[in-house]
Amino acid sequence: MAESNSMIQFLLNDEIRIVDFDVDKTISPTTTVLNYVRQHAHYKGVKEGCAEGDCGACTLVIAELDWQQLLQYKTITSCIVFLPYLNGKQLFTVEYLSDKQNGQTTLHPVQEALVKTNGSQCGYCTPGFVMSLFNLYKTHKNPNREEVEQALSGNLCRCTGYQSILEAAYLFKDLPKEDKFSLLKEKHTQILKEFALQTTDFFVQRENEIYFQPRTLQQALHYKKKFPEAILIGGASDIALLKTKKHQHLPHLIDLSQIKEIQNIVKTENYWEIGAGVSIEQLRMRLGDKFPSFQKMLNVFGSQQIRNMATLGGNLGSASPIGDTLPVLMAHQAELMIETEGNKRTEKLEDYLLGYRKTSLMPDELITKILLPIDDGQIIWSEKISKRRDLDISTVSAGFALKHTRDGKVQRIILAFGGMAAITYRAYQTEEFLLGKSWDRNLIEQAMEILAEEFAPISDARAEAEGRKLLAKNLLLKFYLFSKV
Repeated sequence: MAESNSMIQFLLNDEIRIVDFDVDKTISPTTTVLNYVRQHAHYKGVKEGCAEGDCGACTLVIAELDWQQLLQYKTITSCIVFLPYLNGKQLFTVEYLSDKQNGQTTLHPVQEALVKTNGSQCGYCTPGFVMSLFNLYKTHKNPNREEVEQALSGNLCRCTGYQSILEAAYLFKDLPKEDKFSLLKEKHTQILKEFALQTTDFFVQRENEIYFQPRTLQQALHYKKKFPEAILIGGASDIALLKTKKHQHLPHLIDLSQIKEIQNIVKTENYWEIGAGVSIEQLRMRLGDKFPSFQKMLNVFGSQQIRNMATLGGNLGSASPIGDTLPVLMAHQAELMIETEGNKRTEKLEDYLLGYRKTSLMPDELITKILLPIDDGQIIWSEKISKRRDLDISTVSAGFALKHTRDGKVQRIILAFGGMAAITYRAYQTEEFLLGKSWDRNLIEQAMEILAEEFAPISDARAEAEGRKLLAKNLLLKFYLFSKV
């Protein structure tokens, strides 16, 4: 293994923090950012409400350098973020937003706006809302309603009914365009640039715990070959729940969050090449206008805090039958670039999925890229059905693609469903029935009956099996109506 050390360094507000896990045995690499921050006497604003990233009471803001060496801000649900993720970044807490001088406190403009609109009652969730609003202020000077709702989609409030909090965000257009952080931007940027010069891998080994955070893909592949049993994490928005909710011990982790090589989106002649380490939010912002069906699904993927942490590779790696991106990726005929040390291969998404949370990945392999074909000659549509719009998992989801001839006959059809089987699965029998026939309402009504018999979904807390079949039929009809607009 290349040179490594047991220390991480980051900015906690304006203070450089160095954590050496070989020295401080009171914390481990799987200590969450929330628990680390709350260990300190003057950082009690951040709260735990759910320990699974659903309520937003633990929301904090991270700043990191982008490829242009500019500060980029994002929210996180700190209850499911492991401490080493902060390596080389800056973490903001609610205590640092206001100014305290000569016994007087001056609130940040965002805090003032929330006070003006009476946006707090019991106060438990308020620090989380303040941090989400602070991040919105730093990234959007005059946000529209959709941007406000996206920013607050991961914060729950049981008192105010949200309207007063929304009204605070609508005041942003009248707030000062600069804050105290604008004056500190050059200082903080320079510190993060110095952090970036650190090229050694982070590695901690204790009696029953190993945590490795490589800087390069080569190192990750080499280590995975040597230790194939190690669990991979990107943003850990899924794996962290094993620790925080199920209280499982995670003996061996490989943290891929520092590998820049897998965090790029590149357009080639035939594909968009998406690094497996690209976050869902980065993907939504970069490719959403180019792939409307993809954007539609990503808009309701978790919350903004979750999307900032979750990676596309992680969503594919979990192989969940209700993974939000899988049906629409299947509709786009996406392929995966899979690598080992010294070898690489591509595989279609439908061939990669073998069974419930089972894939074709060998123990020493990593997903490194997702190849999204560029094809303007087809209609692609997606839909997610869940009990609520934001921060909910799918009951049934769909990704459909249609290409027809000039005379209206079906030339190619893909009907991919999530939540209807043990894996995201195409309705091959229904597709076969549709091929070569005229794309009309009568054909669709016949296909709906075939579709209902093609799947044998389960009944669970989200829907009965018959309900899922009915939803699938109606999704096909809805796609037909969409295609005729």
